[in-house]
Formats: sequence, structure tokens, C-alpha cells
Amino acid sequence: MIEKPNFFVFTGGPGVGKTTLIRHIETLGEIVVEETHRAVIREQVESGGTAVPWIDPAAYGRITAARDVAIFDRMAREARRVFFDRGIMDSCGGDGVAPWPEVLEAVRTRRYNRRIFVFPPWREIYETDAERKQDWPEAERSFERIMGALPMHNYEPLVVPKAGVAARAAFVLEHALQAWPSPP
Repeated sequence: MIEKPNFFVFTGGPGVGKTTLIRHIETLGEIVVEETHRAVIREQVESGGTAVPWIDPAAYGRITAARDVAIFDRMAREARRVFFDRGIMDSCGGDGVAPWPEVLEAVRTRRYNRRIFVFPPWREIYETDAERKQDWPEAERSFERIMGALPMHNYEPLVVPKAGVAARAAFVLEHALQAWPSPP
């Protein structure tokens, strides 16, 4: 088992401000990891592939999980604080696909900080695009599913308040310091 209390995950449904915040935190000097989910969708669409959530969610989940595991493993020696736009657990049981043994094992053996930052649905900033096709009700269902799933994987969901980017960053950094106060 690899436990990384310096690895912090941002999760939540589509269009809730995760990527905006991760990019802002990067400008503050933090190490960040972009989400794999959008990259997989983009690549599949460009190549005519079917491993996208609206055609083959199981294949999509397997690809994103494999990439997230590879990123975690590659960064396992990193001692500084790292913020991830989604984590391995985001491929575990999402899009109506039952988790498979390998992803459950990866979630069990590759541990981020226990505190997971969950971004709630926020109607005022929500929008769809070519890679984000989920509608508003799906965004709400995603939040409920995530809030229920994280404790089952021994994670503590911490809801990020709806606020401006700077206020959200201050909230995240304050709670990250409380959870892991001694970056080298």
C-alpha cells in the first residue's frame, strides 16, 4: 500500500470549477495534475474511438483508471504537496459502471490524503461543451454519488464552498495545511 498524505484530490460532477481552481493553484506555485478524463474524451473523439462515457462507459473508465494509476505510481516519490484534478476513485463506479476488481484494488492500495475536496453542483457556473455532455440533473446525481462513495473508500469528503476562485483557493490551501502541515 502506498499512502500519500501530500496528494490532494479535487472531485465533483461536471462543470463545478475544479479545473479553474487547479489552474489557479498552480499559479500560486503548487504542483498540480490535470485530469485524465477530459484528455481521454478528447483523444477518443479525435480518433473516432468509442471509449467515451456516452458510448462505452466501461472502456472509458478502464482507460482513465489506468492513466490515473500510472500517474500516481510515477509521482509516488514526490514529497511536496500535489493537487489532482480527479483521482483513481473517480473511475470507480461512475457512469453507471460497476467497479471491477483491478480498480477497487488500485483505490485500496494507492491512497491520497484522506480529505478529498468535493465541488458541489453550482448552477451559475455550469455549462456543457464538446467533452462535457452531462446535463444538470446528472451533475447533481454525480455529487450525491461521490458524497456516498468516498466514505466507503475511507475518504473524508470536504465540500468546497461556492465562492470566487481566490476564496476557494484559500479554503483548499488552509484545509490542506491542516491535513498535511509540513511540506519539505
